[in-house]
Amino acid sequence: MTTADASANYSNDASTNRPGKIRNRVLWTLQIVLGLFFIIASGGPKLVIPNTLMDNAPENLTIPLGLLIFIGVVEVAGGIGLMVPRLSALAAAGLSVLTVLAAATQAFIADKPLMGIFPLVLAGIFAWIAYERRATLTDLRNTIKR
Repeated sequence: MTTADASANYSNDASTNRPGKIRNRVLWTLQIVLGLFFIIASGGPKLVIPNTLMDNAPENLTIPLGLLIFIGVVEVAGGIGLMVPRLSALAAAGLSVLTVLAAATQAFIADKPLMGIFPLVLAGIFAWIAYERRATLTDLRNTIKR
């Protein structure tokens, strides 16, 4: 096989970075479940009942009201973005960063490092989703350029 033949089989086309059928179904299932979780169970309460959450927070984990609402908005936006095909990779990357920061908050500010395990697992899942959906970033960039 010559060098020209080897390079002819390789393509930088974004469609080659798309997951297979079964992996795609697993990804969409995860994206929908985690998206609903972040909209309903995580971000929603921060927007609907922020004062109650602040009153029930432990003493060593006091968060300003504005920051709590901002985190709620980011979580809800990320949850919605996970379920929008063109935004899924971007939303997953953002939620991965958010959950790493949540783990750091649990470990260093709340002084409960074991509570940081769940956010780190979520960060890994979101990083995997972002990696698998990386072709949507190219699609999004091409849409914006038009």
